[in-house]
Amino acid sequence: MSEKQPRPSAGKKPKRRGVVSAESQTAFRQQKKVRQIRPKAERRRELIQATIRCIAKYGLSATTVQLVTREAGLSLGIANLHFQSKENLLRATLESVMAEYHEGQVEILEGDADASPAEQLAALVEFQFSARVTNREKMAVWFAFYGEASAMPIYQKICSRMDQLAATKLEHVLSELIREGGYRNLEPKTLATGYLALVDGLWLSLLVMPKSLTKRAAKAIAMDYLLQAFPQHRRLLSGE
Repeated sequence: MSEKQPRPSAGKKPKRRGVVSAESQTAFRQQKKVRQIRPKAERRRELIQATIRCIAKYGLSATTVQLVTREAGLSLGIANLHFQSKENLLRATLESVMAEYHEGQVEILEGDADASPAEQLAALVEFQFSARVTNREKMAVWFAFYGEASAMPIYQKICSRMDQLAATKLEHVLSELIREGGYRNLEPKTLATGYLALVDGLWLSLLVMPKSLTKRAAKAIAMDYLLQAFPQHRRLLSGE
């Protein structure tokens, strides 16, 4: 007679090898979900960067939240959670691009207390024609929003506020340089307006006619404007 196998006790099911319990599966899913959660600021930054790329590729009017989320590799739900609407996303993108440029200017014009006005202007020209600023995607976004500013009051408000801040800080540095050099018949506001208009024009040329104008040539044109106004500071401005 064969020996009888012990029977499992009542109320307990025999465990099968290779089978994961429901509790373990739930715990695994929860751990995976926790690992995928990213900070809110990081998600927003990813969506804004994707919006910049989409505007550069398709234009402002053709950019949709669907295109942005596809570019970012995120879901529509994530975009709606952070921005609620396309207009909010576009406004945040404009504010991000403008703030990045403005912060760079402030760092140059206010960051180094030991720098002379001429040195600050020289650093500003370098910054304005650096790869960081003359990135084609960012310039495309910049001019796309400026083109819509007349029809969109919120864009106009953001652009004009940042432009005024930039002009005010530049006027202050130009005033210091005029005083330092004893220059006569020079108006800081007029000089600042002319210089900023020139830089805008050079950026637009770099964007639409990159084969006709190099960054190096554009920077030389901007510097020549300052050298014509401040000939006594040629060495400090141009580094000669």
